[in-house]
Amino acid sequence: MATFSLAALWNASAIPGHVAGIVEAIDELLPSTQPVEIIIALRENEANLELKLEMSDFPRLEMDRFAWEIKQSKGTLVEMWKLPKAERDAFRAAAFSGNIVTAENYWTAASTLKEHLEGITARGLKKMAPPQGLPHANRVPPPSAAPAQPKAPVRAPAPVLEDEPLSPEAVDEPIEALEPVEGDEEPIEAIEPVDEVVEPEAVDEPIGAVDEPIQAEDEPIQPPSGPELRRYKRFPVNLEMEFRTELDFVREHATNISNGGLFVRSAHRPPLDSIVRVDVRLPNGDRLQGEALVVHVVDDPYKGGVGLAFLSDDSSFAETLDRYLASLAP
Repeated sequence: MATFSLAALWNASAIPGHVAGIVEAIDELLPSTQPVEIIIALRENEANLELKLEMSDFPRLEMDRFAWEIKQSKGTLVEMWKLPKAERDAFRAAAFSGNIVTAENYWTAASTLKEHLEGITARGLKKMAPPQGLPHANRVPPPSAAPAQPKAPVRAPAPVLEDEPLSPEAVDEPIEALEPVEGDEEPIEAIEPVDEVVEPEAVDEPIGAVDEPIQAEDEPIQPPSGPELRRYKRFPVNLEMEFRTELDFVREHATNISNGGLFVRSAHRPPLDSIVRVDVRLPNGDRLQGEALVVHVVDDPYKGGVGLAFLSDDSSFAETLDRYLASLAP
């Protein structure tokens, strides 16, 4: 199975209990994955988590929900596998330095992150808003949940008439019913306890949420934005290659290549988010062998094919690709 690397970054703006709840629930949030390694960097003003996960197919919906959960906890998710190896290594060196902890499981990782984030708050680096019934991560539906139902208007209670104590004469007299308050057409009914479950939209906004991305107080790490194949300079080529799925073996030609991946003109089009094994023969005799993710499918009878994103984290793969691309540059 292919290995994907993800990084979650939190600083003093994060809510420790919410972060711990999400990390404890990763098995439920990403059930299609198997953890290979769980690494934590405990920095002065930050707590960063790197996950190396194995998966046979890329669970896009699960990953989108996981990213949403991280955002709700005031964190940032970086899909490191999308970065070219040089950028990935630079990012890892910046975000995962200092006190490094390898966690045995998600529960250990959750408690470690929570303790460190609480320590940051206790040192007064940033004031944390008081918790108000934050939902557990695995109980919060993703943003695609049904739209919120309109709330029924709540009638304001009648003013309490306590201007003066009752006179002694008034004690022996029966108290007459109060006239309805002017403007109310019917008496105010007692508010019954609400038994209905609060809709997700009523609680999905984190406490003290801000619209700006999270940044650490000192030496903030700028997480790279999620790149696509078009982010990199593409070179037109005609390279012989093979790609394999669990069921098929196909020989084709790649028509363009970049640092992020390549496009294969083919009538055989594996489904989006599936993982294939590629073997590309370069003109200088080198070969690019590794796994790739199907990130784009073009259904056209003449120009159709698939766009593949390289997944290899191997240094020799990156060096071979960089040398070949350098030879194509003008």
